[in-house]
Amino acid sequence: MPDNKYQPRVAYFCMEYGLNEDLPIYAGGLGVLAGDILKEAHDSQLPLIGIGILWKEGYTSQYIDELGWPYDKPAAFDRDLLHDTGVIIHVIVRGEDVPVKIWRVDAYDNAPLYLLDTALAGSNHGWITNRLYGGVEQDRVAQEIVLGIGGVRALEALGHTIDVYHFNEGHAVLAGVELIRRKMARGKTFRQALDATRREVVFTTHTPVLAGNETHDHGLLQYMGAYNGLSKEDMIAIGGEPFNMTVAGMRLAHITNGVSKLHSITARSMWSDVDDRAPIVGITNGVHIKTWMHPNILKAYLANQDLWKPHMEAKKELLQVIAKRVGVRLNPQFLVIGFARRAAVYKRPEFIFHRMDIIEPLLSSGRVQMIFAGKAHPQDDAGKHVLNKVVQVSREFPESVVFLENYDMELGRLLTTGCDVWLNNPQRPLEASGTSGIKSALNGGLNLSVLDGWWLEGCKHGTNGWQFGGGYEGELQSKYDLASLYEILLEEVIPTYYEQPEKWQTMMRAAVDTAYHRFSAERMLAEYYNIMYQPSRTAKLIEEQIAEAFLEARI
Repeated sequence: MPDNKYQPRVAYFCMEYGLNEDLPIYAGGLGVLAGDILKEAHDSQLPLIGIGILWKEGYTSQYIDELGWPYDKPAAFDRDLLHDTGVIIHVIVRGEDVPVKIWRVDAYDNAPLYLLDTALAGSNHGWITNRLYGGVEQDRVAQEIVLGIGGVRALEALGHTIDVYHFNEGHAVLAGVELIRRKMARGKTFRQALDATRREVVFTTHTPVLAGNETHDHGLLQYMGAYNGLSKEDMIAIGGEPFNMTVAGMRLAHITNGVSKLHSITARSMWSDVDDRAPIVGITNGVHIKTWMHPNILKAYLANQDLWKPHMEAKKELLQVIAKRVGVRLNPQFLVIGFARRAAVYKRPEFIFHRMDIIEPLLSSGRVQMIFAGKAHPQDDAGKHVLNKVVQVSREFPESVVFLENYDMELGRLLTTGCDVWLNNPQRPLEASGTSGIKSALNGGLNLSVLDGWWLEGCKHGTNGWQFGGGYEGELQSKYDLASLYEILLEEVIPTYYEQPEKWQTMMRAAVDTAYHRFSAERMLAEYYNIMYQPSRTAKLIEEQIAEAFLEARI
């Protein structure tokens, strides 16, 4: 184990955390990644602290109505899972003093998660932390004030000394504004404070779509209190006009990372015209093995034993849950393809059904069975529309296509441990990483995916899974991807499963090898420490030593 005395003390800021399904304060991959990082920091005995928000209504519980359309309900949870620290800090929102209670999740002692909460008795500011990604733009800015400005103040109030501030996505960048304000209060100019802040901030960007990167009007930011003592000129220097949260993150940090090698290339191209931004490197996401690998599969893999038996056990567990939930009994001897992730149009969940003349005979015969799960953002009508298409197909082929409502981490584990094949067909290069495919591979699932996100680095076609599609863009990309998907499915995937079981099992072990050794959270966090965190701490120590030497020389 590393000696924590010499490890940078990191504060990890994120709007959502997916620790487990009992605490539903996460929406999808961003939060689950944050949870995996905390768990790995705990396992590796690294001094990393999580800063997030306690969402009163969680994200959303999403169900399907009689017509096949998603509808939303609050996601309830038990506050007994949390420890009240007894500490309250304050932020200013719209000119009003807002008290913020600090809760702690104690599951990971050396890597605690602190959650900020405005729903205090007697306070009328509970709306701020009501629901993750809910409300209107003013709600979002208020939430970002609590996370960023409040997060820095919480760390101070709790007595934590921090070497590195890691902003996971742009939601946290107002923490940088608070760090700058503090330095200016001690006599530094804005530029001096900005330069000093950069040396202790690192930033991760996730969204490879310009329109998906959050922006705010400066008038709104000033009205809400996000300026936090800085001037409009200062804020424009950080985030531009309008204020772009991702641009701000890249300008507040001394280094930025994308979450796969391809994503880092895409991000550098996207933000090539942004001056004074941090360089962008690629640190590919990994997953927490103990959370996502079925214990029997892990045991068999480490003992170099047959993986087919524990895989079939996991597959039957999944199919039993499906039978209990929806009354459909899939055949464990037949091929099961899984598709489960956040429902967004670019992920194309309904893609495989575009040519029913090809897929219908496979579904009718049962040779191909498909399981879908996913949630659309409550305000994403387009995402709900594509989910409705999948639901309609499941109703047309009830014996071979299943849609599981209210997708959460529990379903995620069941699906990624029990499916034979993991389907992934986003519009390249819009899938930044795609960690669900890593989780499936970790359990011997064979990915059938376009070369996007992590799969570009992990794929060995015909050895540990398959790739389909090509480098076309626009409508031509969709046509080619679809033709290629059917070709690989019909000519390679199905024949291998039914006619070459030994080859299939060899591919399963190769898939586990790939995920276990190259795409674990342990490897990811080691890269964060070696590339992002340790250099930050070293630079900070050098700066402190120079300042001390200067003072001694003056004395």
